[in-house]
Formats: sequence, structure tokens, C-alpha cells
Amino acid sequence: MLDAYFSFSEGGDRAFTVEAPKIKFGWGALQEVGADAKALGMTRVALFTDPRVQHLEPVETVRKALEREGLDVAVFAEVEVEPTDRAFQAGARFAQEGRFDGFLSVGGGSCMDTAKAANLYSTWPEDLFAYVNAPIGRAQPVPGPLKPHIACPTTFGTASECTGIAICDFLELGVKSGISHAALRPSLGVLDPSALQTLPPAVRAANGLDVFSHACESVTARPFTHRPAPETPTQRPLSQGANPYSDLACLRSIRLIGEHLLPSLADPEALEPLEGLMFAGMLAGIGFGNAGCHVPHGMSYAVAGLAKELPPDGWPGDHAMVPHGTSVIVNAPAVFRKTGPACPERHLQAAEALGMDIRDVARADAGEALAQQVIHLMQQAQLPNGISGLGYTEADLPALTERAWAQQRLLVNAPLPLSEADVRDLFQGALRYW
Repeated sequence: MLDAYFSFSEGGDRAFTVEAPKIKFGWGALQEVGADAKALGMTRVALFTDPRVQHLEPVETVRKALEREGLDVAVFAEVEVEPTDRAFQAGARFAQEGRFDGFLSVGGGSCMDTAKAANLYSTWPEDLFAYVNAPIGRAQPVPGPLKPHIACPTTFGTASECTGIAICDFLELGVKSGISHAALRPSLGVLDPSALQTLPPAVRAANGLDVFSHACESVTARPFTHRPAPETPTQRPLSQGANPYSDLACLRSIRLIGEHLLPSLADPEALEPLEGLMFAGMLAGIGFGNAGCHVPHGMSYAVAGLAKELPPDGWPGDHAMVPHGTSVIVNAPAVFRKTGPACPERHLQAAEALGMDIRDVARADAGEALAQQVIHLMQQAQLPNGISGLGYTEADLPALTERAWAQQRLLVNAPLPLSEADVRDLFQGALRYW
């Protein structure tokens, strides 16, 4: 066995599947997407972006690259930042009416996720909740292949170009959920570090801590051998639990965030950190695309779904919204304090990768050590002080708990079982950290 953490359990799985995304990485890579699209057989392309990004250089670069290859391009620039079910449906209508044979997304995770949903619902029409994860939706499997999709991130936090996941806010329910299926994974992800130059420092900070949490949650997830074995190989889920393949990518990702995030915030004009940040996001996406996240992300969907305040500087919007990376990291220290005893070595590995000297840290203190290292990074990156920094109080804990408890796909991936009361206690512990 490669690691004692993956010891076999009765009724547990004995295999894991590697779903590796196809990626192009490097400076100037966006200039090649026209040839990439043509190679995938695209002739009429739907280009998904948002109202702000559509005026930035990456969109113009992509549009020109497509036109140089003689491809017909129609732009959907109505993507919502932190997309809603309303935005998913609008994108799907655009795709159905346009009769496209390929998709391009240029922007953050919101653009990529909206394009994924538009591709799905225009290729295999269904009501919105058909493919959405249970218990919010019916979790129907995607019936077959989708049209080709090239995802071109201009952020580095979500790694949506690497995953078969698309997330949105369900407005009437006040909760986030989404769709998780391998068919949603883009045909190609094109990662050009030059696209990160326009990111404001606050957005870089939230992206970086989202990357860290993707990677750390994957490393500390329950082992794939402790997830119930599927009845057939085709039923093995996208989020399989911690596994040796994801470990390699995620620990390297955490180290890159520890090395490059703060320098990028201190000198936003510096180009060198951008390559490390984008590569870290890609590695975390490869890792959690196979292992899956757990409790901090499960709690984040409640934090974002019940948002109380207008978006902070750096984000567009005139309605209450919590940036995704922020909604995740405000929960993380409380969660790692709870999960530390379940796999202390892994919590210490993550703390060390983030820059902590762990030589004198006892295994019993592993969760607290990791929590303190994360809190220190949150302070330096000027993130909110827990969920109270987002306007939440103890009076909000029941509503937050109810919505987080619905995220069972994520919660069951934790390294230890949790009750609904445990989740409430975690929100209590996440109210403030300093």
C-alpha cells in the first residue's frame, strides 16, 4: 500500500479512477485557441464571458484567434459573477437558439460553469433540477457526450477548466449547489498566466485561498478505500476521496500558494508570481477533480447562499454576494480543528507545505497547527475575520446549518462522520478567529 491512510476497509472501494483533464499551459497560449477550436471540429462557436471581462484583452485575443481560423463566433456576455440558476437558464436558452457546435469560455469559474451548464442543457434538454446534485436536485446522470468546450480562465481559484463540476446559486432556495459529472469536464483548458494581470489584489487573495482549500480538503478527505464500493465501475463517483494521484498534485499546489500568493499581493505588477499561482490552481483542480472537497466547501454554499452584504472591492454587482474563495476559507480553520484527529499526519503535511515549521508540533495538535497557519495567511491577505466578518451572527447559525447540511455530497467526503449538530458547532467556531 502506497500510504497507510489507504488501508482497505470492509465494504470499501479498492480502486480509484484517474480523470485527467487536457491542459495547455503557458504565456501566450490564448493566441492558439482558434487552431485548438478548429481541431475539435468547431465551426460555429458560443463564446461565454461576463460584462466586465468582455472588455479585457483576453476576450479580444480569443475572438481574434477564432476569427483568424474562419470560425463563426457569437458572444454571450451575460454571465453573472457567482452565477445563479437564472443565469444558467439564460445561457442554456442562448445555446439552444444559437445551434452552436462548440463552446469557448473566457473568464473566471462563473463563465466556465455557465458554459458547462449551457452545453449540457442545450445538448440534453431537461428541467433545471434534473442533473443537479441530490438532495437539491434529482442527480440524473448525463445521458451522453457534450459538444466540445475550451475553457480559458482569467482567474486561478476555481480550476473549473479541470473539473466536471458546475455550481450556481438557487435564488428561491437561498443555497448553492450544482452538477457533478465527468461529461462536463472541458475538452481543453487553456491557461495563460498573462490573463491574471488584470486581477485586483482582493480577487487574487480570495482565489489563492480557494486554491489552498481545494488542495487541503482533497488531501484530508476520507480515503478512497473508505468510500463504499460501487455496484459497478461506472457508478464510481467523480469525487472519490483522497488518493495517491491527487495527493501529489495537491501538496505541490499548497506549497506554490505559500510561496507566491503574498508576493503577488505585495507587488500586483510582478509577473513571476502569476505563473506559480496559475499552476497552483491547475494542480489543485486536478487533485480535487478526482478526490473531491469536503466540509469547508459544503459550509461555503450556505455562507454564499445567504449573503448579507454587497460584494467587496474588486467584484462587480449590486446585490449581496460573498466571493467563492472567501465563503470557503472563513470556515476552514474551524473545520481543520475538528478533522485534525482523523488524519493528523495529513494536516501536518498541509501546514508544512504552507510554510510552517512542524518539527516540534505534536500529532495531537495537528488540526490546531494547520488552523493557525491558515488564520495567519488570512490575516496577511486581509480576508474577513470568520463569518462574522461577512455580517453573520449567532442568530444565523440555524439557517446556515440547515443549508450546509443539504450538501451531503461534500460532507460525506470528510475524514470523519459529522452530525447536523457538529455542523452547527463548526459555524459557531467559524464566527471569528482573532
